[in-house]
Amino acid sequence: MPKITPFLWFDNKAEEAAEFYVSIFKSAKVLNVSRMQGKVLTVTFEIEGQRFMALNGGPLFPFTEAFSMFVSCETQEEVDNYWNRLLEGGTPSRCGWLKDKFGLSWQIIPTALMQLMGDPDPKKSNAVFQAMMKMDKIVIADLQKAHEGKVA
Repeated sequence: MPKITPFLWFDNKAEEAAEFYVSIFKSAKVLNVSRMQGKVLTVTFEIEGQRFMALNGGPLFPFTEAFSMFVSCETQEEVDNYWNRLLEGGTPSRCGWLKDKFGLSWQIIPTALMQLMGDPDPKKSNAVFQAMMKMDKIVIADLQKAHEGKVA
């Protein structure tokens, strides 16, 4: 077991959440489901080599945006896929953030965003930042237009 494993507290849908998440990512699987008195207590699952534990702990501690899953995407197709799938039953937010149907926050971020915002020309990097601030789902082509000084 890895030294550090994110531990996610769900009201009562840990197994449903784990199954949902592993259905979205190519390299993902449920590793273990532990039960107590016939009910799911914890679920251990893995996404892209990262292990997670999920607990059915009751409604005491809901998720907040203070913690989010950051998904790095190489292409717009990846952004669109993860955005659309994770958004099923959830709510979109600004700048590539969304909350899934279980209340967990995700950031679906193309690597192009960080590259373009890292431009040493402050005019270009600021234009990319301003374009991103207007988006819910990040659109790489619009970031590139902003970087080039074209209206996004």
